Amino acid sequence: MTWCRTVRVIYVTMILRKLLRRPGHLSYTHVVKNVRGLVAEPRAPQPSAERSTRGQVARLILEVGPSTAATLGGRLGLTPAAIRRHLDSLIAEGLIETRTARTYGNRGRGRPAKVFVITDAGRSAFEHAYDDLATSALRFLAETAGTEAVAEFARRQVADLEHRYGPEVAQNGTLAERVQALAEALSADGYAASAGPAPAIGPAGGEELCQHHCPVAHVAAEFPQLCEAETEAFGRLLGTPVQRLATIAHGDGICTTHVTGHGKASGASEVVPADALPIQSTAESGGLLT
Repeated sequence: MTWCRTVRVIYVTMILRKLLRRPGHLSYTHVVKNVRGLVAEPRAPQPSAERSTRGQVARLILEVGPSTAATLGGRLGLTPAAIRRHLDSLIAEGLIETRTARTYGNRGRGRPAKVFVITDAGRSAFEHAYDDLATSALRFLAETAGTEAVAEFARRQVADLEHRYGPEVAQNGTLAERVQALAEALSADGYAASAGPAPAIGPAGGEELCQHHCPVAHVAAEFPQLCEAETEAFGRLLGTPVQRLATIAHGDGICTTHVTGHGKASGASEVVPADALPIQSTAESGGLLT
């Protein structure tokens, strides 16, 4: 690699580290403000309180995953009529959509529950504005230094995550406590994460870590090395093998990581497709809160 080429790669890497740094400022207020900005104003201006509540509904769907109207109304203290009005408005704007809730085991009589999920347009309200620039920079890095340079950058990027999260996760005893501590640390960085027991399907058990938001999803869609490095870091932090079942970057509603709870992490956790495992993702079932 020539000197000029080396300088260019170093420069691009510096830019990428700034663009893809995990955002600590993605707080509740900040994100809701962005959601309001994406909601097209109707012909008759609505009160600011109305738009604020609508933003809270969208934010809650993002955080908890696919949810019923009853769940959303109960969380926000809204009447059935009020929550339906906000949901209808969000659907009309293309920020959310409806799906049929996935059921496990035998389902009773009656219609299957309808859940509301965030759309790509709705999730875009929570994304950074630097996706295109970061993607272009990573393309340049791959072209000039090879795909391994992208993987190395991804590993260095999550090294800061491990350094910051390590003490918080390590001080907890049980695996469930460590996973919960990791979810709380991720949420503080804007990932809207949650944790709980994995669905009891098949012989496998363990814990499940869900990230309902990914600030770099559009970049990771082209460069899966970012997801792979993050998954490996989770395994090291938790001290046990983990398997990535689903990612927002590849079209799933939630980034879902299964924590097996067997053995110790080897430093290279598996990243496998969901249909290759006995565990099913909670991406369409209301997440961990159904």
